[in-house]
Amino acid sequence: MPALYDFAATTLDGHPASLADYRGKVVLIVNVASACGFTPQYTGLEALYRRHKAEGLEILAFPCNQFGKQEPGDADAIQAFCSTKYDISFPLFAKIEVNGSGEHPLYRHLKTERPGALGTKGIKWNFTKFLVGRDGAVLRRYAPSTAPEKIEADIAAALADRQ
Repeated sequence: MPALYDFAATTLDGHPASLADYRGKVVLIVNVASACGFTPQYTGLEALYRRHKAEGLEILAFPCNQFGKQEPGDADAIQAFCSTKYDISFPLFAKIEVNGSGEHPLYRHLKTERPGALGTKGIKWNFTKFLVGRDGAVLRRYAPSTAPEKIEADIAAALADRQ
């Protein structure tokens, strides 16, 4: 069975990245958008990252334009928005699709490992979150409406598990 470390992605600045670089970390993966009603969650995500990065937390943000065309900008626009409006310091990746025939293989894996409500596999909207343990296994899936501060206890528990 594949784990997080078996996948690769492209960073927002166009460089290939192996997710094996996050081996031994607790990772929160989020599909994001700049013009979404949930976009203010960037504030909570950044706060979590700054609070727990030294303990081994990584947040990986994947911009997605599949929901209401809420991420229309190119990489430069996304970077400018995230840095000036929210001072984001966690890794941002290139825009991807999370559903459909063009979905990124990472998201196919995440949805298979942790389906949504009633076993649905599709991502319903921006800011769906997946918590991955230090061993690369997908621990939890959170709805877009789940605020980052509401999952801090789960993150702390995953960080405490040294495997």
